[in-house]
Amino acid sequence: MVNIVVEAEVKPTEDVDKVLKAITTIIDPESIETLNLGKSTVIVAKSKNIVSLAKLHRLLRLERILDTARSIMRQGVQENKTVFYIHKQASYMGKVSFVSGDHESPLGAIKVIIESSNIYNVIDCLAPQTSKGRLLRDYSIYECREA
Repeated sequence: MVNIVVEAEVKPTEDVDKVLKAITTIIDPESIETLNLGKSTVIVAKSKNIVSLAKLHRLLRLERILDTARSIMRQGVQENKTVFYIHKQASYMGKVSFVSGDHESPLGAIKVIIESSNIYNVIDCLAPQTSKGRLLRDYSIYECREA
């Protein structure tokens, strides 16, 4: 079973709909919550289905950033989950740009948490290993259902 949480803070100068668009560029969530935390608002998108990450899966291949994605996802592994950050403004524009945290993105980053008992299988599915720029084996997002 996979548990996916994608969240981003809505800064005071930002439009909630634009932050939501940035989030839904990489995930088709099963649920979306807008949390008002006093002075800040956070959008949280959740899913328990790896197929929800089909957009991210496609963008990583389209932009030819599988090696970078794989490295960042593997660096972010903590026990049975991986945590990584995506530039919010780039995501709004339909691109994936990894950052090391909120401080690298002027309006904050999108935080992605993927939890699975087979986290390395999930990473292999989203960002498979390459050799000299060529995929050793590609996985359809639908092959990842058992990840």
